[in-house]
Amino acid sequence: MASSPALTAYRMLLRSTRLAFAGDAPMLLAARAEAGNMFRQNSSLPSQSPETIKAIKHAEEVAAILKANVVQGKQIRGDEERYKLRIHEHTERGDNDTIKMPDGQKVTIDGKTCSS
Repeated sequence: MASSPALTAYRMLLRSTRLAFAGDAPMLLAARAEAGNMFRQNSSLPSQSPETIKAIKHAEEVAAILKANVVQGKQIRGDEERYKLRIHEHTERGDNDTIKMPDGQKVTIDGKTCSS
């Protein structure tokens, strides 16, 4: 899996971890170690095999999620209920219309029911 698309995906993944976990060294190191482990596990795959293509696509999808959808929060000192979120220019922002449930469906999370 040491082909050019794999290296490109690996670099993209490392850049995304740097963006998503800036200021959180333990999390950044853990994410980078996991990325390295996954690429090493797949390093013996033939460059054009379906497994390699699937692994590269997975890495690209993970990088996109890290870049746009992972937001870290830090608890505000002295306030157990409030957090400051680190939102950056690549963070996906939407409105609630994009996540409403169709046809009045309901979702239950931690015993609380949400509906549109």
